[in-house]
Amino acid sequence: MIVLGIETTCDETSCSLVRDGHEILSNVIASQIELHRPFGGVFPELACRKHLDMIISVLNDAMASAGVTKEGIDLVAVAKGPGLIGALLIGLHAAKALSLAWQVPFVGVNHVEAHLYAAMMGPVKPLFPALGVVISGGHTFMVKMLKTGTYELIGTTQDDAIGEAFDKVASMLSLPYPGGPAIETLAKKGNPKSFPFRAGKVKGQPWDFSFSGLKTNVLYTLKGPNAGRNAPLQIREEQKADIAASFQEAALSDIVDKALLAAATFDCKSLIFGGGVSNNQRLKALFTEKKNAFPLFFPPAGLTIDNAAMIAGLGFHVYHQQGHGDPLDLEPMTRIPLGV
Repeated sequence: MIVLGIETTCDETSCSLVRDGHEILSNVIASQIELHRPFGGVFPELACRKHLDMIISVLNDAMASAGVTKEGIDLVAVAKGPGLIGALLIGLHAAKALSLAWQVPFVGVNHVEAHLYAAMMGPVKPLFPALGVVISGGHTFMVKMLKTGTYELIGTTQDDAIGEAFDKVASMLSLPYPGGPAIETLAKKGNPKSFPFRAGKVKGQPWDFSFSGLKTNVLYTLKGPNAGRNAPLQIREEQKADIAASFQEAALSDIVDKALLAAATFDCKSLIFGGGVSNNQRLKALFTEKKNAFPLFFPPAGLTIDNAAMIAGLGFHVYHQQGHGDPLDLEPMTRIPLGV
């Protein structure tokens, strides 16, 4: 079964052809990083306009790259949320139009669930139950995965997502957007023990995350107590690498420590990661340093960012679990609870 995937939840326009849920025939991604870099983050209206400009050409490129015509497509899968409402509508309406024109079913897919599925598209399959950990610019949470499509929420962020915290700290350090790769690069030149940063704890909810206090601690270290964002730096330029390294170590250690403890507490047999921050090499090194005994499953670098291959792959399973496609009145959802 060949599935066309469509992803337009935020600032990447992507189309992909995937066979039987795992064999990627093509995966075309049109990034908008350069468009949004001057704003230090995604500007929603510009993102939507760019999706409109790119969706047809990205679709054509994906089909040409895969060597697949419309007659060879059996199903259309599209990210129905969570995400920006305008961006979601563009992808969803494109999927509905193609479903009608080609007379094939379509299904809506949870974008965040697809991030976890991206790590399962390789030849080695994870052992269930597994601990799923999504760490991206918009999401940070842990779930117990009983199987594909069945989840029990364990913990989530109470404020910033970890990727959002990376972006904001990068802005404080005058680093370019997106902040994650920039901080990771600068941190390699710094000492992670230079500053005693630590992630927040949520009273009564030991599995939840909080990065707002950590972010504020970095701001006060850079510019002094009660200083605004435009206040002058109180540190030397050469100390920026130490701050980047110390912040990264605190944020990632919180993820690693909670993930390992949760996996043991909830009797999980493996750990599955998804989202852009899962591509951080220091994150992977920390698991080794902490003598992790669980099998780890990370998506390849090309599948850590928003992409349509993970949408098509998961769409294959959603269609077979439902036994049918979705109705044409399916609405986008800016928020979707993950859990059954």
